[in-house]
Amino acid sequence: MKFVKQPLQRLSSVKSPFECSPGSPLPQGVHLANDGVNFALFSRHATRVWLLLFDNVDAVHPCQTIELDPKHHKTGDIWHIRILNAGRGLVYAYRVDGPFQPERGHRFDAAQILIDPCATALTSPKKLDFGVICRSAGAKELVCPDAPAIVKCLVTDNSFDWEDDRPLYHPWSDLVIYEAHVRGLTLSPTAGSKSPGTFLGVIDKIPYLKELGINAIEFMPLQEFNPDEVTARNPATGERLTNYWGYNTIAFFAPYEGYGSRLYPGCQIDEFKTMVKALHKAGIEVLLDVVFNHTAEGNETGPTLSFRGLDNSIFYILEDDKRYYKNYSGCGNTLNCNHPVVRNFILECLRYWVVEMHVDGFRFDLASILGRDRDGSLVANPPLLEQIAEDPILRDVKLIAEAWDAGGAYLVGRFPGERWSEWNGLYRDDIRRYWRGDAGLAGAFASRLCGSADIYEHSGKAPVNSINFVTCHDGFTLRDLVSYEHKHNLANGEDSRDGCNDNFSANYGCEGDTSDPAIRQLRLRQMKNLMATLFMSRGVPMMLGGDEFCRTQHGNNNAYCQDNEVSWLDWSLLKKNQNFFRFVKSLIQLRRHYPVLSSERFYRPEEITWFNAHGHPPDWHGDGVIGCQIHHQQGSQVLCLLANPTHQRAAFHLPIPPKGRDWKRLMDTGAIEPFDICEPSKSVPHKLGEPVILLDRSLVFLVAD
Repeated sequence: MKFVKQPLQRLSSVKSPFECSPGSPLPQGVHLANDGVNFALFSRHATRVWLLLFDNVDAVHPCQTIELDPKHHKTGDIWHIRILNAGRGLVYAYRVDGPFQPERGHRFDAAQILIDPCATALTSPKKLDFGVICRSAGAKELVCPDAPAIVKCLVTDNSFDWEDDRPLYHPWSDLVIYEAHVRGLTLSPTAGSKSPGTFLGVIDKIPYLKELGINAIEFMPLQEFNPDEVTARNPATGERLTNYWGYNTIAFFAPYEGYGSRLYPGCQIDEFKTMVKALHKAGIEVLLDVVFNHTAEGNETGPTLSFRGLDNSIFYILEDDKRYYKNYSGCGNTLNCNHPVVRNFILECLRYWVVEMHVDGFRFDLASILGRDRDGSLVANPPLLEQIAEDPILRDVKLIAEAWDAGGAYLVGRFPGERWSEWNGLYRDDIRRYWRGDAGLAGAFASRLCGSADIYEHSGKAPVNSINFVTCHDGFTLRDLVSYEHKHNLANGEDSRDGCNDNFSANYGCEGDTSDPAIRQLRLRQMKNLMATLFMSRGVPMMLGGDEFCRTQHGNNNAYCQDNEVSWLDWSLLKKNQNFFRFVKSLIQLRRHYPVLSSERFYRPEEITWFNAHGHPPDWHGDGVIGCQIHHQQGSQVLCLLANPTHQRAAFHLPIPPKGRDWKRLMDTGAIEPFDICEPSKSVPHKLGEPVILLDRSLVFLVAD
């Protein structure tokens, strides 16, 4: 294919209402100075740069276009200028020219209006959305020097009354993570929120989160993204689908405008900070899911929004034929994370969210990409990962890696650096398979319950390096995991080709909803088994928001494009499934009551004893009916956990409790509510010498203290 650059036409210039000076190359981005606003933009291969200034957020054409003279406005690779007597609220964008040589990786186009990659806020007219600019940026018939600027950048400042807000620094061993989507958490009418679907709406749910017992909330992407990149429609309803999840960032320093009230331009920053401050006051840490593996610009046919038009060959990993992009993200492009310029950009971004926005930690999407070099190869000691871990500003923040990518790298247990915790995908799969009744999983179940020493101990890591989860945004909800054997993604408009095929799920006799009481009871028992295992396991538990009251996506295991009732939390289910909510809340309380379950180190051999139903050493490759006795290191508490994943009852002979104590049953997933779980003070002693009968597919937890 032959690539032809659009001919450069003279850009119109309006007599400036502002005076300007050369400005400073540092810091990059936009910063307020005593005499105005300083702009600094990286582009190594650009030949011309224009700063566009707009009268207001609704303006689609600049009131002023200032060309930067490289003799006075360029230091090294940084183009810079200071606009005098300007301040917060100034609206701006860029045009950048340079070689259009795709075969060499250059895709400059002075006709395109570009977003500042360091912009701390984007703004657009209320009746328009990000998709307008993304579609026009990729449409040849609209590419011209007078193309409208729909989404623009906004000059902000850091003024906010934090009221002495400080990081919480919860120990990893105390952490209980709740994964949630800002919009989906409160958008449903059943949420009863005063500000549905927004940062402020999250505040409405703080009393609920505290009651549940979580102390960290992990938000799905909330940096500025393009929701309108999806062009498919729901084949059944004709509904236009959107990128609801937000895994296609375009402005990494900027909170998503759509999660603000839009009361005034840039209010999303103040409202994000207000949310963080309120969560901190409630003892809840804020973790952000960040996407530094790719951007919303897609492949060679995608829109030019920012990075591609600034220096494509530096920001992205390109194929040998540099017209094309290496695609380890599965989303069309891959950020060149270990180029020094890009490394510095990512570090500055993380520091900004910690210092200015008071974020407590990050979960890095497809984090294995951050360990690839400029050719895309995985390296043993990736500079970026080491810099993030050792950076003095980021030294105390929580770092969580999704330790795989779409290019085949699967680094669970091998992700570089002791500071990094990881989403433990093996935990998810083994626990699902064990409770489904797959044979030979007893050993894997025991390893996951004990903190996955087989995965982490060899590299000097600890149980808290394992983020344990059974469900997350990507896949079935807990209720769907026990209700569907197959994904049902037709509503995504991709003929169900999308989404994972290996879900290790079961429907127990009927696909989807059923009125059969036996199936419903078995499904409820399995949900309790999965949740109980999660909170009895060493490591850091993470639960998917809404699982505690049995939310469903009706079998859709990839609801990335469903900005509707499929994805929004239906809070009417909380009342309907109050007993299950009580069960999960009590599990979290039990975990905290018995800290031996969440210790930051692996069990020593003398601290845990495994046995089968007859009290003998278990067959690790047998039917999976196993139990364990856990001794607290001080000896004050002795716990016993019994598990039966089979479809038959099991009779367990308990170990003899310490002298002068009785076994007391705290939890039995086979018992009817409210006898399925109780407070330690209300537990009933088990008669000495009698076996404990476990229903098929059930779990029992006892204590002798």
